[in-house]
Amino acid sequence: MNLMRRLRLRLFPPQGVIEGYENEELVETIFRKTVAFQAEENWPLVANVGSVLDFGGGAGIHYKVARQMSPDIRWAVVETPAMVRRASKLATNRLMFFSDIEHAADWLGSIDLMHSNGAIQYVDDAIGTVEALCAARPTKMVWYRVPISNGSAREETQTSFLSHNGPGEMATGNHKLVKYTKRWIPENAFVAAHQGYALIERGSDPRERGTQHFCFAGSA
Repeated sequence: MNLMRRLRLRLFPPQGVIEGYENEELVETIFRKTVAFQAEENWPLVANVGSVLDFGGGAGIHYKVARQMSPDIRWAVVETPAMVRRASKLATNRLMFFSDIEHAADWLGSIDLMHSNGAIQYVDDAIGTVEALCAARPTKMVWYRVPISNGSAREETQTSFLSHNGPGEMATGNHKLVKYTKRWIPENAFVAAHQGYALIERGSDPRERGTQHFCFAGSA
């Protein structure tokens, strides 16, 4: 735990702990922050992209950013059942929410891009999930903030303030903690799970210490 987090915990003791990503209060916090979020920046990754499967995309925050660059883009978010139930209020003919990868892929049809940012480490079966995403045959697969292990898989308990989940800041729930299991994924297993894809880019992700980003391209 870093110095700033220890100091904040000392100054503002937690007034409760939320367990896992299915918690309704956590889902509501992310939903409300996403609705309030105003996207301004362009996102070159989605230029000339027509369809995206966004694994772990919350209440559609990445879609709001993508529309700045590609207004007509079609976007399928794959999330927990609790998030899907709440976020479905935001669904349109171009934005839909699913708890199942196959259903999301069926709705999209052909998939230009699979995008995932800091999500795969929180699922029970990371490698199986990667394989399921590959089976949907997106043209390109881009991963951000993936915790990679050089050895075997390992787990740790991670905590964050409720108000830090979702885009931006919100005072509500500032003194509650969210507690969840984070999994470090063996490098060889992660890369090998992308059968039929070539690794074209990887590197350290500066947004979160100890994580990496990856880009895979499918064979023609």
